[in-house]
Amino acid sequence: MKKGFKAFLSIALAAAMMFGMTACGGGNSGGGEEEAAAAEAGKVLNIWCWNDEFQSRFNDYYPGVAEIAEDKSTTTLEDGTVVKWTINPNEGMNYQDKLDAALLAQESAADDEKIDIFLVEADYALKYVDSDYTVDVKELGLTDADMSEQYQYTKDIVTDSNGAQKGTTWQATPGLFAYRRSIAKDVLGTDDPEEVQAALADWDKFNAVAEQAAAKGYKMLSGYDDSYRTFSNNVSAPWVDGTAVNVDANIMKWVDQTKEFTDKGYNNKTSLWAPEWAADQGPEGKVFGFFYSTWGINFTLLGNSLADPDGAQEVGNGIFGDYAVCYGPEPYYWGVTLIFAATGTDNTELVADVMKQLTCNGEIMKKITLDTQDYTNNQAAMQEIADDPEFGSAFLGGQNHIALFVEAAKNIDMSNAGPYDQGCNEGIQGAFKDYFDGNVDMDGAKANFEKTIKEKFPEIESVNWPE
Repeated sequence: MKKGFKAFLSIALAAAMMFGMTACGGGNSGGGEEEAAAAEAGKVLNIWCWNDEFQSRFNDYYPGVAEIAEDKSTTTLEDGTVVKWTINPNEGMNYQDKLDAALLAQESAADDEKIDIFLVEADYALKYVDSDYTVDVKELGLTDADMSEQYQYTKDIVTDSNGAQKGTTWQATPGLFAYRRSIAKDVLGTDDPEEVQAALADWDKFNAVAEQAAAKGYKMLSGYDDSYRTFSNNVSAPWVDGTAVNVDANIMKWVDQTKEFTDKGYNNKTSLWAPEWAADQGPEGKVFGFFYSTWGINFTLLGNSLADPDGAQEVGNGIFGDYAVCYGPEPYYWGVTLIFAATGTDNTELVADVMKQLTCNGEIMKKITLDTQDYTNNQAAMQEIADDPEFGSAFLGGQNHIALFVEAAKNIDMSNAGPYDQGCNEGIQGAFKDYFDGNVDMDGAKANFEKTIKEKFPEIESVNWPE
């Protein structure tokens, strides 16, 4: 697989070069870590990401933050270092394309313009892990002892084929099913998480509850994509083998379920992140539940559920306190934001300290969870909160969801993750929407997916479908 990863990154960076970055003449190769370690510390710490999630964690929890610009474009530390934030949206591989172009120009960039830290998602992390554009965290000074409480899968996903760990994270992202208590009571006669879980324990039961919900005037899910991650995280092999994309049978189970839900009116025909999808989570929503991982519950679902997301998070709009969580029909994860040091950084000591404080410091990890209810990458801290009889989420009606996340995290398996995941996941979801709506037949949807893959990944020679 290493050869495939490097070929993938090479092609991506070559494409970036074609779009205006030809001045640099190639990426760093051998000796990058040693050169980075020897570089004089810079005055600017450049951090690249696709949204403001890590920016908020940094500004709120990294020790030494002195000032934050009004537009949040920069953060000034107590020692005078200026942290410059470059944020490019992720959709359609936009962030990757711009990041690749910048990494290609890294060697010739001025010191205070070099990327120091960049963040990626698990869907495409391996593209950067097995490359010369990322630094072994142990070369920066992080030790096994520093990272001893981190979940092993969060370390495995950023470990290259030579055993070097190239990144780290403050997050662990097991998934749960978040459901409306009031709707569960109407449909099932109970909102108790254990009883609701028993009713949704496998896909046959989940589909049966969808029929019951429809009879009561509710939708089981909001849209086409809501259950996707529970299927895509339980595939039998990576998307790509050599030069072939292999569509897993479990992906086609999602297709079959979504077609059935659409035809029978069990979903509301929305798309992930669309305004209609967000509205289904709020006061007027009639949707039984949503598949969400850790960040999704405390950040996205909470925000979408409030009448005024920027206002007081209080009971009063009929939603706050009306959600609860259970495990759902299958274990899954969704996301995980990974922090990499870019080869060529002139701020190795500061980069190492950012990683240590924001991913290895147990007290900071615990505080992030207590403050934001995000699930952080420290097993001891999370177990402590899970065991706390006083801890509970007001948004979830007092439920200790961290206790469920602790158990769900034990089932995370990222062994089939690969560098093509974002493109393939987005491609399959997009290609089949016309099929769900009856605008094309199955063969037409498959042809549209194959066309998308060839456009995104010219090196792919074939797309294979399960029989």
